[in-house]
Amino acid sequence: MSLDRIGWAVAVVAPQPSDQLLEIGCGHGVAVTRVCERLVDGEIAAIDRSAAMIAAAARRNDRYVAAGRATLQVADLGSLDLAGRRFDKAFAMRVGVFTRGDPTREFAALVRLLKPEGRLFLFHDEPSTDADEVVARLEAAALRHRWMVEARLKHVFEGGWVACVIARPPS
Repeated sequence: MSLDRIGWAVAVVAPQPSDQLLEIGCGHGVAVTRVCERLVDGEIAAIDRSAAMIAAAARRNDRYVAAGRATLQVADLGSLDLAGRRFDKAFAMRVGVFTRGDPTREFAALVRLLKPEGRLFLFHDEPSTDADEVVARLEAAALRHRWMVEARLKHVFEGGWVACVIARPPS
């Protein structure tokens, strides 16, 4: 079966039935839906800076929100406060600060939000840039903030490619 970029990303994150997940920049909530289909007693918290995107994600995932498997919030990762809640996995797709900005606040927030054994999955694709270059930028950003990079992945699908770096928080 050929997966699209979001399907491939969710397959790489591999949500387990009891996982606690955080999606950064959830957009329309397509990944939220695909993650929730795999959860039993786990939950995904999804954030986006856009109220319009959170509203669209809420419409798409209303049954999962009602069932307690998804929470959606307008928020910026750098200033996110979830009252001590910790996650097994966090992931972001096409969140530009990780490839083109200064993600110091974002990496610091993720240290607080992820469990010590947690994993961060950074997915990114840029049609005008080579996948190896994007992987290198994601990896450099993680290493600059003392994260341990565990894997570098690329996936080619019809219409493009996606790069991914999997990292764990500094110990």
